[in-house]
Amino acid sequence: MKYVVCIPDGCADEPVPALDGRTPLEAAHMPTLASLAARGTLGRARVIPEGLPAGSDVGNMSILGYDPARYHNGRAPIEAAAMGLRLDAEQVAYRCNLVTVAGDGTMEDFAGGRPSTEAAAEVVGALQAELGGEVSFHAGVQYRHIVVAPASWAEADCTPPHDLTGQQAVLPTGAAAPRLLALMEASRDVLARFDVAATQVWFWGQGTSPQMPAFADRYGKAAGLVSAVDLVRGLGVLTGMEVVTVAGATGWYDTDYEGKRDAALEALAAGADLFVIHVEASDEAGHAGDAPEKVRSLENWDRRILTDLVAGLDDLGPWRLLLLPDHATPLVLRTHTSDPVPYLLVDSQTAGPGGCYTEAAVAGAPAAAGHSLMGRLLGR
Repeated sequence: MKYVVCIPDGCADEPVPALDGRTPLEAAHMPTLASLAARGTLGRARVIPEGLPAGSDVGNMSILGYDPARYHNGRAPIEAAAMGLRLDAEQVAYRCNLVTVAGDGTMEDFAGGRPSTEAAAEVVGALQAELGGEVSFHAGVQYRHIVVAPASWAEADCTPPHDLTGQQAVLPTGAAAPRLLALMEASRDVLARFDVAATQVWFWGQGTSPQMPAFADRYGKAAGLVSAVDLVRGLGVLTGMEVVTVAGATGWYDTDYEGKRDAALEALAAGADLFVIHVEASDEAGHAGDAPEKVRSLENWDRRILTDLVAGLDDLGPWRLLLLPDHATPLVLRTHTSDPVPYLLVDSQTAGPGGCYTEAAVAGAPAAAGHSLMGRLLGR
């Protein structure tokens, strides 16, 4: 038996006028997904436990079968793991966005104009050269980077910049805030010397390294994953999964859907029991409030991943598939919510009750704990 987990990041939504009162899942033309839903089992999952932030770190940890209430220590240390950074007990990691803040303090762009990874690496290198010392700056992908600081810097309340788009930026507060604010202000002079849209750095998502048991030990399966997003890749590193790199995976609308599909089939054919496919595009469209692009990203999932994925799985023998987002990213709100999300579980050998994979179709179903679905996928 082969197992696949499909994560269209942030695809769950609410009805919007731009789509004639439909959600993107209702508006998108997804014949393969419709066929899978017609023979599968559908329901709702609470991937964000009560009291935890509605982020991809929490949601993806749930989907991989780990209870965030037990294992989650913050977003940044997960991303740090993907970058090969190992934190000791006296260190804390912060996510360090390159952002664009207007002169009046409005958060214009939480992604700082989406600089190329190469251009961003030059900026981060300059930040390290001029501001590093007690802290260290580490370059990631595009606008997403990491700062490692002493554990004494951990006490701060920081707002994710994607929650502030078009709003007055809410600065960090708490015991470590003066040190964070001093670095954020100093970064302005450094970024001003580069040809990038970003104006400064923004710190958030801090935490210490989580201690998570290996997936193979926990579930008895050899597993792999593909994602362009460091926090998802970091979860793979922390749980001992094989983390596959696809050259064309960007974390944006132009990501290589086919490359991710093929990576899954190749890994499964080579002996992996389970493979996770994560695509960020639908979440980015939600943050941008771009309804047509969110619909297009879902249709890309269907046409460019699911159709040939199912055919390839059939060639490998019996299989089971779980599909759900790691959280909702409503177009109107342009940020994440902790609302339960729809899930679909399909078994190639057994027909389920069937239905439609939409938010409304499962609205009355009880919400299962997100971390329980991995066990259900594996038949436990």
